[in-house]
Amino acid sequence: MCLLLVALAAAMPRALEVQLRPAAFGKSGALRVWQTLPGERVRLPLEWGGPRPARVRYAWVPVLGTKGEGASDTLAAGEVARAPGQPGVYELRLEAAEGARVLERLRLVVRVPFHRKQGPYLQGYHIGRYPSAQARGARYAPPSGFIEVTRANQGLALSEHFRLAEFLTHDQKQVWPKYAVVDKRILEKLELVLAELNALGYPAEHMVVMSGYRTPQYNGRGLGSGRAALSRHTYGDAADVWVDNDLDGYMDDLNGDGRRDTGDARVILEAAERVEARHPELAGGAGIYPANGVHGPFLHIDARGRRARW
Repeated sequence: MCLLLVALAAAMPRALEVQLRPAAFGKSGALRVWQTLPGERVRLPLEWGGPRPARVRYAWVPVLGTKGEGASDTLAAGEVARAPGQPGVYELRLEAAEGARVLERLRLVVRVPFHRKQGPYLQGYHIGRYPSAQARGARYAPPSGFIEVTRANQGLALSEHFRLAEFLTHDQKQVWPKYAVVDKRILEKLELVLAELNALGYPAEHMVVMSGYRTPQYNGRGLGSGRAALSRHTYGDAADVWVDNDLDGYMDDLNGDGRRDTGDARVILEAAERVEARHPELAGGAGIYPANGVHGPFLHIDARGRRARW
């Protein structure tokens, strides 16, 4: 019996001693995806628990309904791999003579290139048209690609507290697939703001994203009623948010004054200011908005790259 157990143990595949470096999860430590375009070279942030095997193969394993096969090849010097050619969501599997491991904690999102958009549409989803970046600079260049959102992958965790579905434009409910742009800088900033709120003594476990990505055609409907023509929402690095720990759909009383109003949005703004002071690369816009007949008070926050307040 003992010999049988030893034989079975010897036959079981061993796990490679490798993990992702902490930097892979961002400054917040909370990122759960990285993004690329089809066929691009990706430098994998690997940390080996011992000597690196002489020959390591990688495979991108399709998950969450992604169709087609993931790329597979020998990992090049510098831990460089090539992204799959098919847009979707993938997990990374590494194999060597010493064993194998699937690195599930961080997933690769391969976006649909911008040039596949035909006029204002992408696969039947109405996006609209992006203005030329020439007049306003590189920060207003159209996005390089779009995340393809399906019924199967809409629950994808982009970070510890935020999921893909939370950033979708609020229209075309029956159209699938949908498309979105979510810049990792806004994910980083939101996660750091949540952490800062807790550090300041304001319990913050759940943050609602009332509005994340907006297609240009959707954003254009609100021009003249508070929306900017070059809204950062259309570039995927903005979110309108409030803290809602009790999940009642309304801002929590963060400052404890017995009211749920713009004073609580100001608490979130204070946390955002502290985050920007420590991480100037995440600088951006912020504006407090009061409640109306449609929504409660909230804070607009973005990561445009320069400070702006209104």
